[in-house]
Amino acid sequence: MDAGEQALAVWRELGPAGSPREVVATAVRYTLEELAHRAPGRSVEVRVPPYGAVQCVEGPRHTRGTPPNVVESDPVTWLSLATGETSWTEASEAGAVRASGLRADLSAYLPLV
Repeated sequence: MDAGEQALAVWRELGPAGSPREVVATAVRYTLEELAHRAPGRSVEVRVPPYGAVQCVEGPRHTRGTPPNVVESDPVTWLSLATGETSWTEASEAGAVRASGLRADLSAYLPLV
């Protein structure tokens, strides 16, 4: 098991309140990398501040300025989406994930684990 999988397992075991910051950071980066691997492309930018961002999803490539398709969430929401604890619809309706652009719906790619 690599460091990312271990961090995600710890986060799932301890929960958001009990997980150390470095565990959350590693788990977020791991799941972002996994998303980019499963949905290769550069048309959507997924941001989980302060831990990371990736570009993914097939489509027109973005090169300068703010991308037209952006997804942003806090680390807890992102990990909940990545693990299937929260659905895309639930997070969107609650305002916990902000998505703009035609390709910014990641429901087809989540959960990741």
